[in-house]
Amino acid sequence: MAHPDGEIGNARAAGKAGSIFILSTLSTTSLEDLSAGAPDTCKWFQLYIYKDRSLTEKLVRRAEKANFKALVLTVDAPIFGHRRSDVRNKFSLPSHLKLANFQGDLANGVITMGGSGINEYVASQFDASITWKDIAWLKQLTKLPIIAKGVLTAEDAVLAREFGCAGVIVSNHGARQIDTVPASIEALPEVAKAVGNDLVVMLDGGIMQGNDIFKALALGAKTVFIGRPAVYGLAYNGQSGVEQLLSVLRKDLEITMSLTGCQTLSDIQPGMVVHESFYSKL
Repeated sequence: MAHPDGEIGNARAAGKAGSIFILSTLSTTSLEDLSAGAPDTCKWFQLYIYKDRSLTEKLVRRAEKANFKALVLTVDAPIFGHRRSDVRNKFSLPSHLKLANFQGDLANGVITMGGSGINEYVASQFDASITWKDIAWLKQLTKLPIIAKGVLTAEDAVLAREFGCAGVIVSNHGARQIDTVPASIEALPEVAKAVGNDLVVMLDGGIMQGNDIFKALALGAKTVFIGRPAVYGLAYNGQSGVEQLLSVLRKDLEITMSLTGCQTLSDIQPGMVVHESFYSKL
């Protein structure tokens, strides 16, 4: 929807930057096409668990075959939140696009009640009954590492560790799931404190410039992911626009590090970031 380069453009740009690209289950580029279009990029696959478990199993097998390196299981979206703008606009995919990992009605995201096509699709297809025990079900399907995406508490991070996840992504789903949920950066410190030595702790949400990356690293994240900024870069100039965006973020991070006296990433320490409430106590 942003540019004809689509997910392949984003993935190629990530690969050129030496980074990772996560492909969504609900993407408009298939696993196979992305693998062929960006063979040199490290690719992870974001996974939902469908009511028809065979669909999920087939997606896992295809991810393995297409040389994806990890599964990113979204744990905060058994249903989608009430996205009023999508409902008001009766959002659905444009006619020239489809959910490329599927065929038939599953690929089209059919609207049945005149609301948001994507919300109705999710409500009819996703398994809302999943629990942490379903991590065990996934682990018996594949040897790919499993990352739990959508963790906002120490308790859930500990459960992710207990059920065998290789990492967690601290995320509030772009703040689109439930109003007044904490920002990812607010939740990050308690998650990192709980499991930071046992799991790879990552973050997404709110990363718009280099000092956002600096804050996340200082508060316990090993890496961060971006969503909307990459779409903005894609809309601006396709793959080249995303490459420019990543270059700006990298340069901005380097400047932030220089101005805070950090020569390497390991020099970034928690004490370099304090919450704004600290100053209201003075």
